[in-house]
Amino acid sequence: MTRILVVEDDDAIRSAVVRGLRDRGDAVATAATGLGGLEQVLKEQPEVVLLDLGLPDIDGLTLISMIRAASQVPIIVITAQDDDPTMVRALDSGADDYVVKPFGTDQVAARVRAVLRRGGRATSAAAPVLRVGGLTIDERARVATLDGRPLELTRKEFDLLLALASRPGEVVSKRDLLAEVWQQAYGGSDRTVDVHLSWLRRKLGESAAAPRYLLSVRGVGVRLVDPDEPAG
Repeated sequence: MTRILVVEDDDAIRSAVVRGLRDRGDAVATAATGLGGLEQVLKEQPEVVLLDLGLPDIDGLTLISMIRAASQVPIIVITAQDDDPTMVRALDSGADDYVVKPFGTDQVAARVRAVLRRGGRATSAAAPVLRVGGLTIDERARVATLDGRPLELTRKEFDLLLALASRPGEVVSKRDLLAEVWQQAYGGSDRTVDVHLSWLRRKLGESAAAPRYLLSVRGVGVRLVDPDEPAG
């Protein structure tokens, strides 16, 4: 469970984000104003802040600087402002990521996981070792094995495998993988994911034509499965 603060003045957007994150098991607090959000950051110490730039009482960019003066909490900007200068100013002010409205809860959740992982907050001393079939993924040691044999993975291949192993059996979109593994604030090319999936498949001893662990769902994404479990 992640403690998330949503600073957003639009009631409908705030409610939708809160509902989606709480459905995933996160603890979500909210603020409709910038100063209210700053107060909550200082008092409640959330693990991540989702921050709209168009707040009624204070400019969002100014608020980022104010939060940064008091806390290193990861800040993900959620805004309708999609111009490059605003994005650059937000990141230079101290934001960790930038999501343009409209967005889905899956994308926001992926960004949250990514900023926590980059900051070392998502991995605790007791982080579990993930197992899917004959695959074992140790996040802390950054070691993956297949049937007891170590896999020689690049950093991105390991991150891609970890992102999928964290949600075994769940279809993960390429857009979410781009956000989580490559931290692409404006998305990116699906080809990037396709190429890395191809390399990962080869190291798992399979191919797109004869998959075992990595199953593609056309037009949706990919999922990691236990090949010994019945399909369903």
